[in-house]
Amino acid sequence: MNQLLDREQAGQLLGERLAKYADRDDVLILALPRGGVPIAREIAKRLRAAMDIFVVRKLGVPGFEELAMGAIAAGGAEYIDENVVESLEISKEAIDGVVLAERAEMARREAAYRGARGAIDVRGRVVILVDDGIATGSTVRVAIAALRGLGPARVIVATGVAPASTAKMLAAEADEFVALLTPVDFRAVGQFYENFPQLSDEDVRK
Repeated sequence: MNQLLDREQAGQLLGERLAKYADRDDVLILALPRGGVPIAREIAKRLRAAMDIFVVRKLGVPGFEELAMGAIAAGGAEYIDENVVESLEISKEAIDGVVLAERAEMARREAAYRGARGAIDVRGRVVILVDDGIATGSTVRVAIAALRGLGPARVIVATGVAPASTAKMLAAEADEFVALLTPVDFRAVGQFYENFPQLSDEDVRK
């Protein structure tokens, strides 16, 4: 298999790969919105496990927002890719501006998706962190670091696709890493899905 039909199929296939975690009350599925949510829903159904979201925001290079220079996560976790910052000569002021804007967007998404519900309690739980695809891995690395600070028993990363180099890096940082596809030739997550629509806040809430 070198392509997935859609996020739902990816979730069903990942659910099968993660079947050993079914029917356990200590398992919690955490989706990275927006794209991770439909996949996490299918995994949660297959494992009969609780599901929630975990908001992480990529820090895009000013003027080249698709290029990540780091990421932030709930709870104050922050990662700056010094190699990118140095090679592009990005100032501290520019970084601070992006961080401020993304923290505001992170707070907005938390309110939009989770409403007034309290913070997620992951202490002693097996957390399965889900995204539809992972490119550089910077956002997932921050999510793992943020979750570690909250005291889970294990952090497992599950995704539809990740380039082989990123998969190797994350396998060393998570307790377990599961990807359906780990191509060497990787340009974008969307190239590995036949159907890959953009999702709205309303899609996530549903």
